[in-house]
Amino acid sequence: MAQPVIAAVGSSPIGRSELPGRDLFSIALAEAFDGLPDPAELVEAVYVGSQSESYEHQIMYGTLLAEWAGVGTVPAERVEGCAAAGALALRHAVKDVRNGEHDGVLACGVEKMTAGGTGGATDALSAAFDRAIEQRSGVTAPSQYALLAQRYLHETDATEEDLARIAVKNHRNGAANPRAQFQQEIDVETVLDSPPVAPPMKLYDCAPVGDAAATVLVTTAEIADELGVPAVTVDGTGAAANNIAVAERNLTDIEGAAVAAETAYEEADIGPADIDIAEVHDAFTVSEALLAEAVGFAPTGRGFESYRPAGERSDGWTDVEMSTSGGLKARGHPIGATGLLQATEAYEQLTGAAGDRAVPGAERALLLNEGGVADAITVTHVLSAEGVR
Repeated sequence: MAQPVIAAVGSSPIGRSELPGRDLFSIALAEAFDGLPDPAELVEAVYVGSQSESYEHQIMYGTLLAEWAGVGTVPAERVEGCAAAGALALRHAVKDVRNGEHDGVLACGVEKMTAGGTGGATDALSAAFDRAIEQRSGVTAPSQYALLAQRYLHETDATEEDLARIAVKNHRNGAANPRAQFQQEIDVETVLDSPPVAPPMKLYDCAPVGDAAATVLVTTAEIADELGVPAVTVDGTGAAANNIAVAERNLTDIEGAAVAAETAYEEADIGPADIDIAEVHDAFTVSEALLAEAVGFAPTGRGFESYRPAGERSDGWTDVEMSTSGGLKARGHPIGATGLLQATEAYEQLTGAAGDRAVPGAERALLLNEGGVADAITVTHVLSAEGVR
């Protein structure tokens, strides 16, 4: 089997934009292919992660962006898994290259979330909940995650201040990331004093709504070498689905994420302690705490310590640095693009392009992108610097 690598990444600005999704994609594509041959010379298939057609009343995003990229009559598909759509696009691209089906695949993600206002975004996201059990009750994403947070605070020693410190840490990381939607630091009091959204979740515990596109070129190690570009290898990938309804799950045992991460670890022949950096799905601050435990970075009940320096965490923690991009919380969460923005951060960290936010000596990264509430669907990737020229 071929060794898949990520050879180029690009993104549009993240936040509120007047541009339609296709133009945001064009910005991301231009960055990714700057200095490379035309996409038509390298791209043999296109996968597009897009959460909802309701924002722009647009389906057929695979066909649309293949046309917009000028790659001709290649296979082109939209994939959907709510907020995990971008990572699913990347996973399909990785598998295509690994299996020898294509030598170059473009994984894309795009979302124009602000097009329908707050109400439109809330409604679109609620479509990821079980229609019979949850949607008709009027629940929203913050209220669902508030259930997880309430239970986590009840079962552990974590406090609302601990969750606030996760937000502070991620905003500090975002302040050093020129791609981030929010590039300013905050303090604990700002988080704790922010308006309640769904207690204990407050405004600054929640990832923002935003518009963006991101692109990743997955190809073979040989082609990346011919192109003369830095490349990172994709050593493992995993995916798992759990029950869609929160009422059917253990609120603090994110089982699907654990399964997806273990699958990726096994493919890469590593364990959690081998990961240097991790981009996880911190749509809400409690998510980072829960996922730190699910993927083996932290002992049960201590995931909230992710904001602490490695040497100040409880025994059983690894030395991983989490959400170096600022995470969904500060870098932004333009749904369909999120999984590919995670890959962009890991690529820049592992190829020495992360600037002031670089983690010294980082050689392996874990990406974890979720859709629905918590682990309704989870997609993971393990990347390493072995392919760097």
